[in-house]
Amino acid sequence: MTDLNGFAVFARVVELGGFTAAAEALGLSKSMVSRQVSALEDQLGVRLLNRTTRRVAVTEAGALVFERANRIVAEAEEAAAEANCIEGQVRGRLRINAPMSFGILELGPVLPAFLARYPDLDVDLVLNDRRVDLIEEGFDVSLRISTLEDSSLITHQLAPVERYVVGAPVYFEKYGMPERPSDLATHRFMLYTLLSRPEHMRFVSSGGEREDVEVKGHLFCNNADAMLPLLRAGAGLCLSPDVICHEELRAGRLVRALDGWSMPPLRLHVIYPHTRHLSAKVRAFVDFAVEHFGPGKARWVAQSASSSVG
Repeated sequence: MTDLNGFAVFARVVELGGFTAAAEALGLSKSMVSRQVSALEDQLGVRLLNRTTRRVAVTEAGALVFERANRIVAEAEEAAAEANCIEGQVRGRLRINAPMSFGILELGPVLPAFLARYPDLDVDLVLNDRRVDLIEEGFDVSLRISTLEDSSLITHQLAPVERYVVGAPVYFEKYGMPERPSDLATHRFMLYTLLSRPEHMRFVSSGGEREDVEVKGHLFCNNADAMLPLLRAGAGLCLSPDVICHEELRAGRLVRALDGWSMPPLRLHVIYPHTRHLSAKVRAFVDFAVEHFGPGKARWVAQSASSSVG
């Protein structure tokens, strides 16, 4: 019977880049790790690693085996997680990725309730606005505001996210309120640079009329929160998701332009890598996300819907 321990040890050697680091991570001696890898090579009849005094390099055959070995280790971890799930145990370390502004404004305030519900679970929350590779970067689960088409990920749709052209009352008093999308071409914009085409906006009227417009940016930024003080000061207009601007709209610090026109909505998703089994910790977070941000439950939807000014 194939010795699966050898695959697990080999995977850790490749992952950590050497025998010493793998030995420390596994709590084994370096010689034991070396013997396990050599035994696996003998068993398979191929060389998996090219060894020098300074480093190890994965052979072509080793790269293929490493991919399968990772799956073996993942299956074993999932089996343990399934056992914990059956027993109702949610424990371990959960790595979560979320957009910066959403993480601060919406996820952060509800995380204490999640941690209180699962006291044996540790959370590693990483906030950034770039698109991450969950598998490559080792995340268990992610929240994303987008349109998703990646079939390698499991996706649960949560609340819709609308996008509005917003500005301060003082800005509209000075420059006027645009009546239709084409009017935006003469206005000053702050643009979110992580969009593929931040200057291009596509609108649909309540009557079905479509209109595209190219706007002119005079400030460019990769974080929406950083633009809020400038918006409030009347420095320009911005295309903002309601999840970020709904409190500003409700308080009257910002107002929405182009009432009767809308952009194609985005949606908040909770996603995780495609595996045969859903671990107890990921299942717990998915259920929690649905509870707080599911359709009809997200607080920004109701608030922003009643805060527009045309």
